[in-house]
Amino acid sequence: MNLEQYKNILKSEGYKLTSQRKAILETMFEHHNEHLSCEDIFSLVSKENLDIGIATIYRSLQLFEKLNIVYKLNFDDGFSRYELNFGTEEHHHHHLICLKCGKVLEVKLDLLESLEKEIEKDGNFKIEDHNVKFYGYCKECQ
Repeated sequence: MNLEQYKNILKSEGYKLTSQRKAILETMFEHHNEHLSCEDIFSLVSKENLDIGIATIYRSLQLFEKLNIVYKLNFDDGFSRYELNFGTEEHHHHHLICLKCGKVLEVKLDLLESLEKEIEKDGNFKIEDHNVKFYGYCKECQ
């Protein structure tokens, strides 16, 4: 997705793409390989937009999550982190979390599809999504 598509999502739900929301989205685009916390986003956005407050970022992220523009992630480190929903994945990707430095790496492989099918069949349960986190040590910390 691009900024125009996100703007259309906001517009179709009755919201405007304010300059603050645009700055947040642009920052998330620029840092799309990172898992940014609200504080990270504030630090990046406020360099160019001195008039933006952290409360505005919190409210914008809550709205973006409600509209499925961003995913809210929890890596058990006390912070919520966010990434853009580019609309290209059926499931969220999986994450590798380093226990020493806290680095988060993405795993694009989704090897759980067949397991999901078995669970649905045997457990008479309709799975909508899954989230997997692997904890260990990154290459630099090993």
